[in-house]
Amino acid sequence: MHFRVLAKALHMSGGDHIHVGTVVGKLEGECEMTLGFVDLLRDDFIEKDRSRDIFLTQGWVSMPGVLPVASGGIHVWHMPALTEIFGDDSVLQFGGGTLGHPWGNAPGAVANRVALEACVQARNEGRDLSREGNDIIREARKWSPELAAACEI
Repeated sequence: MHFRVLAKALHMSGGDHIHVGTVVGKLEGECEMTLGFVDLLRDDFIEKDRSRDIFLTQGWVSMPGVLPVASGGIHVWHMPALTEIFGDDSVLQFGGGTLGHPWGNAPGAVANRVALEACVQARNEGRDLSREGNDIIREARKWSPELAAACEI
């Protein structure tokens, strides 16, 4: 079954989240197609756009949206791209990106959260995450030892 069909079936049946790939990381997918699925899941109305694998104009009326989940080989250095790609309404699952932290799970979670908040703040200030992303993470690691340690992996 094609993912587009699965995504629509989940949306129609009231599902609340689905893994959509990451565009970055080990479960990398084609960016425009992935973003098409993300918009299909989250938006109330989506226009036909074959370049993003959206073949029909679709209105979901008042049906609640579905949160896209990204995971698979993602870590703090991916955070600028993930923030830019998925925005605020998404779930980011960091398995090894948290559990692989040299100081343990809790510092791994702190590192991910600090990286996320730094990227969201930078985006909200108008900075270009695709161009300045690594610099944003480098700046944030100066005031977070957990993030600094995660960046060394």
